[in-house]
Amino acid sequence: MASSASSMNACIKPQASAQEYFFVEGCFITELSNSSDDADVSVVRARVEPGKTTRWHCLRDTGERYVMLQGVGSVEIGELPPHRVTAGDVVIIPPQVRQRISNIGTDDLVFLAICSPRFTDAAYVDLEA
Repeated sequence: MASSASSMNACIKPQASAQEYFFVEGCFITELSNSSDDADVSVVRARVEPGKTTRWHCLRDTGERYVMLQGVGSVEIGELPPHRVTAGDVVIIPPQVRQRISNIGTDDLVFLAICSPRFTDAAYVDLEA
């Protein structure tokens, strides 16, 4: 098989080393993949507790996709009206577009947040500050 021009190296990143932490946005994050050796994308598991809403924010020069895994949420993106999301839904958020998500269910709202290029703290813009 011919090699690609990508600088990506084949590897497996064990989940065992992942630790959940509270992020200022208002949700709990478990980093699954976010490193400079794979700068094209990052993947985190996000968890929002029942009745909680994340802060209005956007990501500078970074697109984001939510892949809903569990729970019921209401997502707000840009000027779109709030939209109910459940497991299996995919939310696409372009760079620089304001966003927030609320857990409107009784169980934790859990989703993968996939950023491209990878998420860095410099990309996060708190729009409520």
